[in-house]
Amino acid sequence: MQNTGSHITIVAHSRSVQISLEAAKQLEAEGVDCEVVNLRTIRPMDSECIANSLKKTNHLITVEGGWPHFGVGAEIAATVMESDAFNYLDAPIFRVTGADIPMPYAQLLESNSIPQVQNVVLTVKKCLNLA
Repeated sequence: MQNTGSHITIVAHSRSVQISLEAAKQLEAEGVDCEVVNLRTIRPMDSECIANSLKKTNHLITVEGGWPHFGVGAEIAATVMESDAFNYLDAPIFRVTGADIPMPYAQLLESNSIPQVQNVVLTVKKCLNLA
């Protein structure tokens, strides 16, 4: 766990952790308390940590740089849905992922095809019904 909070759980791994922490800092200035879970490994995945955080916040989003299909976020969502943590959800699980396109070569296009801080902020607001 990188950052503790009470309104929403943001689960991320690898490069997406820093993006999630920056988004949590920005959201904190707006009165939203985010708990960021850093998955240091994805196999084995710390499902217990995710479930415990979800039981505290009742909201969950995942952030990853990969494509939306067959990704880590999809696995986290499936794991939550198949556990007793599902009963604690007050809103659907949202995933912030890379764009479903081949990775472009141009720097500007590449940076716009992977999750950015503003993508996480907007998704948190959507999940919490603030947008």
